[in-house]
Amino acid sequence: MTIKTFFKNTSMKRELIFLRVFAIATVTAIFFITASAFKKNENAKFSVIDVERINIVEKDGTVKMVITNVGRFPNGSDKINSRPTNEQRKKRSGMLFFNEDGIECGGFIYDGQKTANGHSAGLSLTYDQYDGDQVMQLLTKDYREGNERFVTSGLMFNDRPSNESQIRTAEIMKELEEIGKKDPKSAEQKYKDYQAQGLVGGSPRLMLGKSRSENNGLFLFDNKGMPRAMFYVDKENNAKLEFFDDKGTIISSFPEKKNNKNGK
Repeated sequence: MTIKTFFKNTSMKRELIFLRVFAIATVTAIFFITASAFKKNENAKFSVIDVERINIVEKDGTVKMVITNVGRFPNGSDKINSRPTNEQRKKRSGMLFFNEDGIECGGFIYDGQKTANGHSAGLSLTYDQYDGDQVMQLLTKDYREGNERFVTSGLMFNDRPSNESQIRTAEIMKELEEIGKKDPKSAEQKYKDYQAQGLVGGSPRLMLGKSRSENNGLFLFDNKGMPRAMFYVDKENNAKLEFFDDKGTIISSFPEKKNNKNGK
């Protein structure tokens, strides 16, 4: 080996060693910079976010909350947590809540717009019976037709069927709809049969708020949804306490009133 060749080989070895050390150092630096960046920015901060829908999910992918605009509101065209969504529900802006089993358990929705002769608006915050429909609801409705305006608002509690299931209810409603197209009486009887089995139905039991008749107070109902007691102030500012039988007839009142039929 000549001296020239020796120095040439030595130089190449040095270059290879330098390149290896440089590569290792670069990769190490990138790793620490990246790790440090993620550590410092674990919670990203934004001033404004424009988004059509947000799904809040657990680590296992279970959707726990949906925040959505009208266009992306789930109503049968998609599934959430591998379960079908309500096809009959109108699309609205708002939120839907889901429990640990991935079943819808409540929501917050709202809307409002002008109509040809007035406006229509509303807001609803609901909590559902497990795998069922709403047992508690905070609701307001505001309708205007010409010169008349109707506003109702209140906190309501409802009874739901003991064997209710969201998927089964949807199946039953479709079945009854098809039967009703041909034979409405048969559909009505079929509904009563399902109701007796505790699969459909439900009834209001308590309302605290303002009724369509502009009565403000506490309204109590029996398990069939019939009014049984009311303590309210009417639109003429008269305070009233009334009790009803199972047919809606007043059986006792204060101030005392003659028997007649009355609604809330």
